[in-house]
Amino acid sequence: MAAPARAQDATIIPIAAPAEPNAISLGTKGVEGSTARESWFRQYGTAFTRNVTEATLTPFLPDPAKANGTAVIVAPGGGFLFLSMENEGWRVAQALADRGIAAFVLKYRTRPTPGGEAEFKQAMDAMFAGAARSTPSPRAAPPAGQVAPWVEDARAAFALIRQRSTEWRVDPARVGMIGFSAGAGTTMATALTAPDTKPAFIGPIYGSFGAVNVPADAPPMFAVLASDDPLFAGKGFGLIESWQKAKRPVEFHLYQAGGHGFGLGKKGTTSTDWFDSFIHWLAVNGWMIKK
Repeated sequence: MAAPARAQDATIIPIAAPAEPNAISLGTKGVEGSTARESWFRQYGTAFTRNVTEATLTPFLPDPAKANGTAVIVAPGGGFLFLSMENEGWRVAQALADRGIAAFVLKYRTRPTPGGEAEFKQAMDAMFAGAARSTPSPRAAPPAGQVAPWVEDARAAFALIRQRSTEWRVDPARVGMIGFSAGAGTTMATALTAPDTKPAFIGPIYGSFGAVNVPADAPPMFAVLASDDPLFAGKGFGLIESWQKAKRPVEFHLYQAGGHGFGLGKKGTTSTDWFDSFIHWLAVNGWMIKK
Protein backbone atom coordinates (compact mmCIF):
# COMPACT_ATOMS: atom_id res chain seq x y z
CA MET A 1 0.00 0.00 0.00
CA ALA A 2 2.92 2.35 0.64
CA ALA A 3 4.11 2.63 -2.97
CA PRO A 4 0.74 3.67 -4.45
CA ALA A 5 0.33 6.18 -1.61
CA ARG A 6 3.68 7.77 -2.43
CA ALA A 7 2.82 7.89 -6.12
CA GLN A 8 -0.49 9.53 -5.36
CA ASP A 9 1.24 12.13 -3.17
CA ALA A 10 3.61 12.97 -6.04
CA THR A 11 0.77 13.61 -8.47
CA ILE A 12 0.48 17.25 -9.50
CA ILE A 13 -3.10 18.33 -8.90
CA PRO A 14 -4.07 21.79 -10.25
CA ILE A 15 -5.93 23.93 -7.72
CA ALA A 16 -7.54 27.34 -7.72
CA ALA A 17 -5.34 30.19 -6.57
CA PRO A 18 -5.90 30.64 -2.83
CA ALA A 19 -7.05 33.95 -1.44
CA GLU A 20 -4.07 36.06 -0.41
CA PRO A 21 -5.79 39.10 1.12
CA ASN A 22 -2.69 40.26 3.01
CA ALA A 23 -0.24 39.89 0.11
CA ILE A 24 1.47 43.16 -0.77
CA SER A 25 2.84 43.71 -4.27
CA LEU A 26 6.53 44.58 -4.26
CA GLY A 27 6.27 46.39 -7.59
CA THR A 28 8.88 44.22 -9.28
CA LYS A 29 6.86 42.85 -12.17
CA GLY A 30 7.72 40.78 -15.18
CA VAL A 31 9.85 37.77 -16.12
CA GLU A 32 11.60 37.59 -19.46
CA GLY A 33 10.22 34.80 -21.63
CA SER A 34 7.27 34.06 -19.35
CA THR A 35 4.01 33.58 -21.24
CA ALA A 36 2.00 31.21 -19.01
CA ARG A 37 -0.10 32.71 -16.23
CA GLU A 38 0.66 32.08 -12.57
CA SER A 39 -0.89 28.79 -11.50
CA TRP A 40 -1.21 26.76 -8.32
CA PHE A 41 -1.05 23.05 -7.69
CA ARG A 42 -1.01 20.56 -4.83
CA GLN A 43 1.64 17.88 -4.43
CA TYR A 44 2.66 15.82 -1.39
CA GLY A 45 -0.35 17.32 0.39
CA THR A 46 0.78 20.96 0.24
CA ALA A 47 0.25 23.98 -2.01
CA PHE A 48 2.74 25.27 -4.60
CA THR A 49 2.73 28.03 -7.17
CA ARG A 50 4.67 28.58 -10.41
CA ASN A 51 5.12 31.09 -13.21
CA VAL A 52 5.20 33.90 -10.66
CA THR A 53 5.70 37.19 -12.48
CA GLU A 54 4.59 39.57 -9.74
CA ALA A 55 6.41 39.30 -6.42
CA THR A 56 4.49 39.77 -3.19
CA LEU A 57 5.19 39.89 0.53
CA THR A 58 2.67 38.47 3.01
CA PRO A 59 2.99 39.54 6.67
CA PHE A 60 2.39 37.10 9.52
CA LEU A 61 2.41 39.46 12.49
CA PRO A 62 2.60 38.28 16.11
CA ASP A 63 0.26 39.29 18.89
CA PRO A 64 1.41 42.82 19.86
CA ALA A 65 1.79 41.62 23.44
CA LYS A 66 4.31 38.99 22.26
CA ALA A 67 6.06 40.98 19.52
CA ASN A 68 9.78 41.31 20.26
CA GLY A 69 10.79 43.59 17.37
CA THR A 70 12.65 40.99 15.31
CA ALA A 71 11.49 40.22 11.77
CA VAL A 72 12.28 37.35 9.40
CA ILE A 73 11.73 37.18 5.65
CA VAL A 74 10.87 33.59 4.67
CA ALA A 75 11.85 32.47 1.15
CA PRO A 76 10.31 29.15 0.00
CA GLY A 77 12.20 26.81 -2.30
CA GLY A 78 11.43 25.18 -5.63
CA GLY A 79 14.48 25.29 -7.85
CA PHE A 80 13.53 28.81 -9.03
CA LEU A 81 10.81 27.08 -11.10
CA PHE A 82 8.06 26.97 -8.46
CA LEU A 83 7.52 27.91 -4.81
CA SER A 84 6.61 25.62 -1.92
CA MET A 85 4.34 28.25 -0.42
CA GLU A 86 2.65 26.17 2.25
CA ASN A 87 5.36 23.82 3.54
CA GLU A 88 8.27 26.28 3.37
CA GLY A 89 6.37 29.55 3.58
CA TRP A 90 3.10 29.94 5.44
CA ARG A 91 3.70 27.22 8.04
CA VAL A 92 7.16 28.52 8.88
CA ALA A 93 5.95 32.13 9.05
CA GLN A 94 3.12 31.21 11.39
CA ALA A 95 5.51 29.31 13.66
CA LEU A 96 7.74 32.40 13.84
CA ALA A 97 4.78 34.69 14.57
CA ASP A 98 3.71 32.36 17.38
CA ARG A 99 7.15 33.00 18.95
CA GLY A 100 6.74 36.79 18.79
CA ILE A 101 8.66 37.31 15.54
CA ALA A 102 7.16 39.29 12.66
CA ALA A 103 7.42 36.97 9.65
CA PHE A 104 7.01 37.84 5.98
CA VAL A 105 6.59 35.22 3.25
CA LEU A 106 8.35 36.28 0.07
CA LYS A 107 6.64 35.04 -3.10
CA TYR A 108 9.48 35.87 -5.45
CA ARG A 109 9.43 35.69 -9.23
CA THR A 110 10.28 32.33 -10.80
CA ARG A 111 11.66 31.10 -14.09
CA PRO A 112 9.10 30.31 -16.81
CA THR A 113 7.68 26.78 -16.89
CA PRO A 114 5.42 25.01 -19.43
CA GLY A 115 1.72 25.67 -19.05
CA GLY A 116 0.72 21.99 -19.08
CA GLU A 117 1.09 19.83 -15.96
CA ALA A 118 2.73 16.90 -17.78
CA GLU A 119 5.36 19.10 -19.42
CA PHE A 120 5.96 20.89 -16.13
CA LYS A 121 6.47 17.55 -14.32
CA GLN A 122 9.07 16.56 -16.92
CA ALA A 123 10.91 19.85 -16.42
CA MET A 124 10.92 19.33 -12.64
CA ASP A 125 12.18 15.74 -12.90
CA ALA A 126 14.99 16.81 -15.21
CA MET A 127 16.04 19.64 -12.90
CA PHE A 128 16.20 17.48 -9.77
CA ALA A 129 17.90 14.60 -11.59
CA GLY A 130 20.60 16.95 -12.84
CA ALA A 131 21.09 18.46 -9.41
CA ALA A 132 21.46 15.03 -7.82
CA ARG A 133 24.12 13.91 -10.32
CA SER A 134 26.56 16.72 -9.64
CA THR A 135 27.31 19.58 -7.30
CA PRO A 136 24.61 22.14 -8.12
CA SER A 137 25.82 25.55 -9.15
CA PRO A 138 24.55 28.54 -7.17
CA ARG A 139 21.63 29.15 -9.52
CA ALA A 140 20.69 32.28 -7.58
CA ALA A 141 23.79 33.92 -9.08
CA PRO A 142 22.82 36.07 -12.10
CA PRO A 143 24.93 36.67 -15.21
CA ALA A 144 27.70 39.23 -14.79
CA GLY A 145 26.33 42.72 -14.39
CA GLN A 146 22.76 41.57 -13.73
CA VAL A 147 20.68 41.03 -10.61
CA ALA A 148 18.47 37.93 -10.45
CA PRO A 149 14.73 38.69 -10.18
CA TRP A 150 14.48 36.83 -6.85
CA VAL A 151 17.30 38.93 -5.40
CA GLU A 152 15.61 42.12 -6.61
CA ASP A 153 12.44 40.90 -4.90
CA ALA A 154 14.26 40.17 -1.64
CA ARG A 155 15.85 43.62 -1.65
CA ALA A 156 12.43 45.18 -2.23
CA ALA A 157 11.06 43.13 0.68
CA PHE A 158 13.76 44.41 3.05
CA ALA A 159 13.08 48.00 1.94
CA LEU A 160 9.32 47.64 2.47
CA ILE A 161 9.66 46.13 5.94
CA ARG A 162 12.02 48.86 7.07
CA GLN A 163 9.79 51.51 5.54
CA ARG A 164 6.77 50.21 7.50
CA SER A 165 8.70 49.09 10.57
CA THR A 166 6.78 51.32 12.99
CA GLU A 167 3.42 50.04 11.74
CA TRP A 168 4.59 46.43 11.99
CA ARG A 169 6.41 46.86 15.34
CA VAL A 170 9.75 45.87 13.81
CA ASP A 171 13.24 47.11 14.64
CA PRO A 172 14.76 48.02 11.23
CA ALA A 173 18.14 46.75 12.46
CA ARG A 174 16.72 43.33 13.37
CA VAL A 175 15.40 42.09 10.02
CA GLY A 176 16.82 38.69 9.06
CA MET A 177 16.09 36.17 6.33
CA ILE A 178 15.77 32.40 6.08
CA GLY A 179 15.23 30.33 2.97
CA PHE A 180 14.72 26.73 1.94
CA SER A 181 16.58 25.04 -0.94
CA ALA A 182 16.41 27.60 -3.77
CA GLY A 183 15.12 30.02 -1.15
CA ALA A 184 18.37 29.37 0.72
CA GLY A 185 20.19 30.33 -2.47
CA THR A 186 18.12 33.50 -2.65
CA THR A 187 18.97 34.25 0.98
CA MET A 188 22.69 33.74 0.37
CA ALA A 189 22.73 35.82 -2.81
CA THR A 190 20.85 38.62 -1.07
CA ALA A 191 23.29 38.65 1.84
CA LEU A 192 26.43 38.42 -0.29
CA THR A 193 25.59 40.52 -3.35
CA ALA A 194 23.27 43.22 -2.00
CA PRO A 195 25.35 45.16 0.57
CA ASP A 196 22.69 47.83 0.99
CA THR A 197 20.25 45.19 2.27
CA LYS A 198 22.36 43.95 5.21
CA PRO A 199 20.24 41.21 6.86
CA ALA A 200 20.72 41.06 10.63
CA PHE A 201 21.14 37.27 10.29
CA ILE A 202 20.52 34.55 7.73
CA GLY A 203 19.35 30.95 7.82
CA PRO A 204 20.01 28.80 4.73
CA ILE A 205 17.95 25.64 5.28
CA TYR A 206 19.01 22.65 3.11
CA GLY A 207 20.58 24.80 0.42
CA SER A 208 23.87 24.44 -1.43
CA PHE A 209 26.91 24.15 0.83
CA GLY A 210 29.46 25.21 -1.77
CA ALA A 211 32.23 27.61 -0.73
CA VAL A 212 31.57 31.35 -1.18
CA ASN A 213 33.43 34.61 -0.77
CA VAL A 214 32.42 36.00 2.63
CA PRO A 215 32.72 39.74 3.29
CA ALA A 216 34.14 40.99 6.58
CA ASP A 217 30.70 42.18 7.70
CA ALA A 218 28.74 39.06 6.67
CA PRO A 219 25.73 38.41 8.91
CA PRO A 220 25.65 35.62 11.50
CA MET A 221 24.46 32.40 9.88
CA PHE A 222 22.39 29.43 11.07
CA ALA A 223 22.54 26.54 8.58
CA VAL A 224 20.65 23.23 8.40
CA LEU A 225 21.09 20.09 6.30
CA ALA A 226 20.07 16.42 6.49
CA SER A 227 22.85 13.91 5.84
CA ASP A 228 20.56 11.99 3.47
CA ASP A 229 19.62 15.04 1.39
CA PRO A 230 19.72 13.75 -2.21
CA LEU A 231 20.69 17.16 -3.63
CA PHE A 232 23.21 18.74 -1.28
CA ALA A 233 24.53 16.15 1.18
CA GLY A 234 27.88 14.41 0.76
CA LYS A 235 29.44 17.28 -1.18
CA GLY A 236 31.42 18.97 1.55
CA PHE A 237 30.75 21.93 3.80
CA GLY A 238 32.53 24.73 1.99
CA LEU A 239 29.87 27.23 3.02
CA ILE A 240 30.49 26.62 6.71
CA GLU A 241 34.26 26.70 6.24
CA SER A 242 33.97 29.98 4.32
CA TRP A 243 32.16 31.59 7.26
CA GLN A 244 34.73 30.21 9.70
CA LYS A 245 37.68 31.47 7.66
CA ALA A 246 36.07 34.92 7.57
CA LYS A 247 35.71 34.70 11.38
CA ARG A 248 31.99 35.35 11.17
CA PRO A 249 29.46 33.77 13.58
CA VAL A 250 28.07 30.48 12.26
CA GLU A 251 26.05 27.58 13.64
CA PHE A 252 25.49 24.41 11.64
CA HIS A 253 23.09 21.51 12.28
CA LEU A 254 23.56 18.28 10.30
CA TYR A 255 20.70 15.87 10.93
CA GLN A 256 20.94 12.11 10.45
CA ALA A 257 17.82 11.97 8.29
CA GLY A 258 15.19 14.21 6.80
CA GLY A 259 15.87 14.16 3.09
CA HIS A 260 15.16 17.33 1.15
CA GLY A 261 12.20 19.68 1.46
CA PHE A 262 11.27 18.78 5.03
CA GLY A 263 10.07 22.27 5.99
CA LEU A 264 9.61 22.40 9.74
CA GLY A 265 10.90 18.84 9.96
CA LYS A 266 10.20 15.31 8.78
CA LYS A 267 8.25 13.26 11.30
CA GLY A 268 10.18 10.36 12.77
CA THR A 269 13.55 12.10 12.37
CA THR A 270 15.53 14.57 14.47
CA SER A 271 15.13 17.17 11.73
CA THR A 272 12.00 18.28 13.59
CA ASP A 273 14.36 19.88 16.14
CA TRP A 274 15.84 22.50 13.81
CA PHE A 275 13.19 25.17 14.36
CA ASP A 276 13.49 25.11 18.17
CA SER A 277 17.28 25.22 17.78
CA PHE A 278 16.92 28.23 15.50
CA ILE A 279 14.74 30.03 18.06
CA HIS A 280 17.28 29.19 20.78
CA TRP A 281 20.07 30.56 18.57
CA LEU A 282 18.11 33.78 18.06
CA ALA A 283 17.58 34.07 21.81
CA VAL A 284 21.24 33.48 22.70
CA ASN A 285 22.22 36.19 20.23
CA GLY A 286 19.76 38.68 21.74
CA TRP A 287 17.20 38.79 18.92
CA MET A 288 14.33 37.48 21.06
CA ILE A 289 14.65 40.26 23.63
CA LYS A 290 11.68 42.59 23.33
CA LYS A 291 12.70 45.94 21.89
